[in-house]
Amino acid sequence: MKVTLFATCLVDMFQGEVGKAVVEVLERLGCDIDFPENQICCGQPAYNSGYVQDSKNAMKKMITAFEHAQYVVSPSGSCAYMFKEYPEVFKGDPIWEPKAQALAAKTYEFTEFIVDILQIEDVGAHLEGKATFHTSCHMTRLLGVKEAPMKLLGNVKGLQYVELPGKDRCCGFGGTFSVKMGNISGEMVNEKVQNVEETEADILIGADAGCLINIGGRIERQGKPIKVMHIAEVLNCR
Repeated sequence: MKVTLFATCLVDMFQGEVGKAVVEVLERLGCDIDFPENQICCGQPAYNSGYVQDSKNAMKKMITAFEHAQYVVSPSGSCAYMFKEYPEVFKGDPIWEPKAQALAAKTYEFTEFIVDILQIEDVGAHLEGKATFHTSCHMTRLLGVKEAPMKLLGNVKGLQYVELPGKDRCCGFGGTFSVKMGNISGEMVNEKVQNVEETEADILIGADAGCLINIGGRIERQGKPIKVMHIAEVLNCR
């Protein structure tokens, strides 16, 4: 099966190991991975800030970059959902709306692709530890991916799972929200870290780089002994 990786800006610039883990897991599951080097930002920061027209050029570049793909897989529910927004952005455009619809239809979040398309719930991962999972807002509320991560984590040998209190609450990142509303964002991530501490987990797992960078940064600044891992890294443990 041919899979085209949509790495996302944050993975490309800050979390390269997450991208590598995604590739290694999917290759072990029999996928042939393709990486378009002309992929750029999906346009989400500008789009969410209200600059819809300005974001269209980036969107068109992404549509073109992934036009050849059979399946597009991303380690970020937030960015994967942005591709789902493209048809609405280009609604009524005779050239770009059909292309946007085609891209949206073949785009999947990483865990969603493994469980729903590959029909695999146990990837043979093994990680000793006590872990909790942060459910990111875009992935669960907009993309609708809720069960896939839990099914995969439930089959990781040696991993003890503890549910995170207030798991449905935003961590405070929210893309440009964390920049525009820094004080509010700071309080939100403080609450999230407190909830993680309540679980007494050794590992915080998530499926969206933005959330993990935000929460992980606060954990590090507070000197908490909690390891932060993307779910792709967990599933890549042997």
